[in-house]
Amino acid sequence: MGELSRNAFLKLAGVAGTAGAVNNALGQPAPAEAAAKPPARELQAFTFLTPPEQRFVEAAIERLIPADSSGPGAREAGVAYYIDQQLRGAWGTGARQYRQGPWMAGTPEQGYQLNLIPQQVYRIGIAATNAHCRQAYGKTFDALSGAHQDDVLHGLESGKIALAEIPSKTFFSILLGNTIEGYFADPLYGGNRNMAGWRAVGFPGVAAAYAGVIEKYNVPYKVKPVSIADVEQGLDPDPGHAADEAHRQRIALMHARQQTEA
Repeated sequence: MGELSRNAFLKLAGVAGTAGAVNNALGQPAPAEAAAKPPARELQAFTFLTPPEQRFVEAAIERLIPADSSGPGAREAGVAYYIDQQLRGAWGTGARQYRQGPWMAGTPEQGYQLNLIPQQVYRIGIAATNAHCRQAYGKTFDALSGAHQDDVLHGLESGKIALAEIPSKTFFSILLGNTIEGYFADPLYGGNRNMAGWRAVGFPGVAAAYAGVIEKYNVPYKVKPVSIADVEQGLDPDPGHAADEAHRQRIALMHARQQTEA
């Protein structure tokens, strides 16, 4: 987005406090349906977002995390599919969200206070943003130039653009938070295709068995990232991870528990 470079964004992504706070208030996104084995799937179809909404989300995330010489951006990494999967599931329907009211304006410190589930936040927010774009530019958001898209996103982020039914800051914060999640979550959940987000920041993935390297000091730890599906299927080819069978069983148990709670 504009003057914020991709590398700067990746450094800031780990401390995106505002987006994280809003999304935590809505409840943690529930994992998508488990991948078939083998191999791990790559989601290629939308199940909640309508075609106009798909175009909006793909255009917006492309500006939030653009592709450059260092790697693919959010769109190429399948983040739109991650967002779609979350919206169709328990998180999107507000299954873990407090829904009893009272509904009134709160302070920023009190977090999310709207009587809207995430599905409604996206549906209302996208429609209202497109309405603003038609009035200001004569086009929907996805048809604007990159510079105008950046202007709109900055307007949402700052609250300068007034949306009907939802504060623009809230909509932007949730969209940004989901974009970051989708770029760095395990590929099992639809985004982070080919572990692009992990490769960008040097994250090794879920193997987390470092007995063989724990006493090697001041040496860069460079291994191919490993996903949940890789560990479950025993596909990790890199001895640097040194994942053992007990660890694979722990990963499988964690994954099964998440599916039960979804």
